[in-house]
Amino acid sequence: MYTSGRRKRFGLCTATHPCWRFAGMSMRLPGVCGMKNFMARNPYWSLIIVLVICFLIWAIFAPWPSGFVETFGRKKIFLNALFNGVTLGALYFLVASGFTLIFGLMKNVNLAHGSLYLLGGYIGYDVANTTGWWLLSFIVAFVVVGAMGVLLQVLVFQRMEGEDLRQTLVTIGISIVVADLMLWYWGGDFYQILTPDWLSGPMTLPIVTDLKSNGDAVFVKYPIVRIVILLASIVIGLAMWLSLNKTRIGMLIRAGVDDRDMLSATGVRIQRVFVLVFAFGAGLAGVAGVVGGTFQSLAPGEDTRFLLASLVVVIVGGMGSIPGAALGALLIGLAEQFGSVYMPTYAVVLTFLIMVVVLAFRPQGLLGERR
Repeated sequence: MYTSGRRKRFGLCTATHPCWRFAGMSMRLPGVCGMKNFMARNPYWSLIIVLVICFLIWAIFAPWPSGFVETFGRKKIFLNALFNGVTLGALYFLVASGFTLIFGLMKNVNLAHGSLYLLGGYIGYDVANTTGWWLLSFIVAFVVVGAMGVLLQVLVFQRMEGEDLRQTLVTIGISIVVADLMLWYWGGDFYQILTPDWLSGPMTLPIVTDLKSNGDAVFVKYPIVRIVILLASIVIGLAMWLSLNKTRIGMLIRAGVDDRDMLSATGVRIQRVFVLVFAFGAGLAGVAGVVGGTFQSLAPGEDTRFLLASLVVVIVGGMGSIPGAALGALLIGLAEQFGSVYMPTYAVVLTFLIMVVVLAFRPQGLLGERR
């Protein structure tokens, strides 16, 4: 614990203050400061966002008029696309949150992140298939892929600090080699991790989709496993944000990003901190692979897909921002699902259109900070 004297010496403000200072270096919280600045500078966009949220609340809970049904189809289809988009966004967040720690905070260009996702999924499949313990697959995938992240940080990124082009080329080569090794070992088949019995089946939600002829309400039914994964993603996101912005280890990470030489001069072994952060980000990608293998499937090519999704999410949300990663993942997940339902021909274009619009009007991302 810090004493008041230490707080003054290191220049620390209270945890509730929007900016912390460490050894004379100012560190803004990207989630809090970015959101406040966005609302202050863009009142019209903020109003549009509020109106969209109000519309979604009405569309979810209110009965639809006949004209609305003719335009958008049955309410059940809309709700399925909405919930699928939110849960897909939760999966994208799990992948992209580890990516934003490595790429956005530590400035390490790790284009092998998608391979870590797919490797974690395959490992989780083997563990769940062999032992029958679904939860154990998350632990093993996190540990194994996190250990691979340690090797990447120590053997690759510590030797190429600040050399973005070399990091890009080397990690592309590593991703190709790892993809070929996975193809050799697991083959080109599709794999899906079976959920345990206690998570199988649908859950009835208190949302009415239609009324029967006798006046009885028809409620939405949605898979329990997707709801559990969504809640787990929210808990992980909150824990990461609190750890980065409200704890000493988060303060050290941000201080090391701003000026690692100054932080090392104070006696902090910043390389060890960065190795742990890289391991955690890689382990999160492995956990996301188990999640993806549970309610989607695992196959060659999924590594490239989720690497691209992570890049888009980080660009849209803002580099180094956990709330930005959550917002970007939600937008991309919803765009993919609504696009596949209402505009199947242009579903892929819609995702990249969001990225182009954000880059045109807010290059630092929706919740990112200008540097």
